[in-house]
Amino acid sequence: MRLRCPICGERDVREFYYQGAAVMLERPAPDASEAAWDDYLHLRENQPGDFEELWSHDAGCGAWFKVVRNTVTHEVKSAVLAAGGKG
Repeated sequence: MRLRCPICGERDVREFYYQGAAVMLERPAPDASEAAWDDYLHLRENQPGDFEELWSHDAGCGAWFKVVRNTVTHEVKSAVLAAGGKG
């Protein structure tokens, strides 16, 4: 798979590090049950289709950026700097 860094351009995925979903999850209260924390840490819906992810270009410029990727086809639809910068 190849990703397009908004600063460096298209590169092999091995230059990047997947940082997780770009969607914020609702964090349980500190005193929430063990089951609530288990769900928060380990369970995701994993619906097929377009998904917004955070990646960092660790072997390049170090930028963090948001990628919209289809989880079925792995087609990368967009990549923009995570801080709202131009890319």
